[in-house]
Amino acid sequence: MTQWLLQHWMELTGTVLSLIYLYFSVRENIWLWVTGFFSSLFYLIIFFHERLYADMGLQVYYLIISIYGWIVWTMGRQRSGRKKMPIRKTGIRKGLILLIAGGGIYLIVLLILLKLPAKIDIPASDLPYWDAFTTTGGIVATWMLAKKYLEHWLIWIIVDAVSSGMYLYKGLNITVLLYLVYTVVAVVGYYEWRQSMIKGEKL
Repeated sequence: MTQWLLQHWMELTGTVLSLIYLYFSVRENIWLWVTGFFSSLFYLIIFFHERLYADMGLQVYYLIISIYGWIVWTMGRQRSGRKKMPIRKTGIRKGLILLIAGGGIYLIVLLILLKLPAKIDIPASDLPYWDAFTTTGGIVATWMLAKKYLEHWLIWIIVDAVSSGMYLYKGLNITVLLYLVYTVVAVVGYYEWRQSMIKGEKL
């Protein structure tokens, strides 16, 4: 047992931090950005060793967006005069822009995954098409979270479900459980944020 813990301590730590991050996300707690930052740091190392390069690159993005999200939520709270930054709906126009941007990001990430490993003499990425899909979804959804758009939860439901299958294939069993929890909590998060937004509109 001790040997197993020593072997998997990084994945366990990242998982615990991710669960705290998830709880803070549902509760609209600004400290989600701090726990998210350190969780991403651990998973960046894990994904490098597992040759999931797009997911590894996504963790770098998460480190940056965590700082950005903290700033945006702090400023949004100050501007609104409320304890929490108000939740917003994406809208059709913004949704179409994000869909087009997501398609462009997907093609870029996929091209990088297919071409870059050979050029820099590292092993080829496993599951490049799915890896690019989850990476793109994560980029778009986390940006939407930073802006506090309600619909980011819907993207996470899909991304987390697909990610669970990827990590099962890679044998990252602890992470599989984490992402299954993510999928369920994303549904809960959407409902909780929707209720919070409705209450906020009545104020």
